[in-house]
Amino acid sequence: MAIAELGSQYVVIHTPHGRDAEIAAGLLKEVGISAVKALDLNQFENSLSNDTWFALLTDETLRSSDMRGIADWIANQPAWSDLPFIVLTQRGGGPERNPAAARLSEMLHNVTFLERPFHPTTFVSVARTALNGRRRQFDARALIADLNEGEERMRRANETLEARVAERTAELERAHAIVLDEIAQREKAETLLRQAQKMEMIGQLTGGVAHDFNNLLMAVIGNLDLLRRYAPEDGKTRRLIDGAMQGAQRGATLTQRLLAFARRQELTVEARSLSDLMQGMTNLIERSTGPEIELKFDIPEQLPLVMVDTNQIELAVLNLVVNARDAMPNGGTLSISTTLVHVDADDDDDLVPGTYIRLSVRDTGQGMDAETLSKATDPFFSTKELGKGTGLGLSMIDGLAKQLKGALRLSSEVGVGTQADLWLPADMSHQFQSPSAQTEQATLPATVQIKILVVDDDMLIAMSTVDMLEDLGHEVVEVNSGAGALQLLEDGQIFDLMITDYAMPRMTGAQLACAARALRPDLPILLATGYAELPSQPEIDLPRLAKPYQQAELATEIAKVLARGPV
Repeated sequence: MAIAELGSQYVVIHTPHGRDAEIAAGLLKEVGISAVKALDLNQFENSLSNDTWFALLTDETLRSSDMRGIADWIANQPAWSDLPFIVLTQRGGGPERNPAAARLSEMLHNVTFLERPFHPTTFVSVARTALNGRRRQFDARALIADLNEGEERMRRANETLEARVAERTAELERAHAIVLDEIAQREKAETLLRQAQKMEMIGQLTGGVAHDFNNLLMAVIGNLDLLRRYAPEDGKTRRLIDGAMQGAQRGATLTQRLLAFARRQELTVEARSLSDLMQGMTNLIERSTGPEIELKFDIPEQLPLVMVDTNQIELAVLNLVVNARDAMPNGGTLSISTTLVHVDADDDDDLVPGTYIRLSVRDTGQGMDAETLSKATDPFFSTKELGKGTGLGLSMIDGLAKQLKGALRLSSEVGVGTQADLWLPADMSHQFQSPSAQTEQATLPATVQIKILVVDDDMLIAMSTVDMLEDLGHEVVEVNSGAGALQLLEDGQIFDLMITDYAMPRMTGAQLACAARALRPDLPILLATGYAELPSQPEIDLPRLAKPYQQAELATEIAKVLARGPV
């Protein structure tokens, strides 16, 4: 048994006379037992503890000493403890011959008498016996401690059983509530998914109908445009043509709104000054808001140009102004401002890093709560009374902003007002062209006669386009399919330009363009379509002409394509 095994336990020795203490301590040390030597009986008593392995004394020390302190310590030992004592006696000093030793044995309880002189082996054997007995006591102490700890845990468990049952019941209730909430969320998600699928189908249907309607309007507007050129300036025929043209243009505007809802309109994007656009709309905004609303404009003139579709942006701003007016039935203040903002990569996840013009329309009206604000751009959602709103306005503006690579942001507070921010990408590389310059550019191609191949499966549209081109002085060849156009190119016919519709059966305009470029790499091509979101063609980048178009727009696009050359 080594000292390391004993840990904090030790042996107490009190043999004040002679060399008994040194001999005993030396023998114990040889077998790895630590010993504490007490100089007097008081120190011996103070050295006793529940961690003591055994105590070694001499009988002559105990005969003439006050043993009450030791007796009290022995009597007050824990139930598991019975400290072994080894008492060294003179020969014949055992309890069988010595009544004093018998009384000592009764007081010390667990005592072993060892007569001197003793043999070392005998002493070590007695010491080991005492140690073994004490170890069993320590084991009993550990078991008792474990039992007490278990009883304490059991007592605490019994005391807290009701609380734990209540806590577990609360946990089950919370879990049940979570499950119910998840079920409700799933049902809501399924409802939203069904609504999204329904809206997708409605969008596809709307886009298809609007595209076909655009084709019909193309024939009407094209022919009316040609008729107006030859009608008398002051005559009933001119007035009738102008009225029909206005109705057709309103129909074209309606299709643009439908395509904006479906996010499929073809945008005529060009670099424009937003300041000039807002100044041009000032009178219209004033008439739309009425006298009870105070207008404030903060439109700096020195701002970069923006790549926008002029008509669509004007409609979007007018829509925001009307919404702001309706939110202030008792009057208020409507503020319109433009700000130059630079967006970094870490600033906004939805916007591409770059420079933007932020067009803000802010009112002091009723405002919206968070739930209403989250639904504001949903199609057909409206806070207006029945019959006073379609719920498509903000949805169309949101779709327009995304097509222009920008964003629509709304912020609102009940009782304070609403602010709509339309973010539009700035274009530093273009200079603004006045309408007169554009008109001059549109009429230029009429003086240069070229040979044009027109490809369109719709006979009415093809006829209208051919008439407008021939009226401009060009030589035109008309075919009604992509295969027919390729056959002409394979036969060696030379054309200065090919104008093709996109949506054609068996071969789209983009596919025709790729095949035509394989035969004629230098052939300029113009794609006429009512859609904006066409499948990407990585091999070719086609300039586009939005349907329905008039003769001036057709001439302008031809001039751009010829100036640009083949891509």
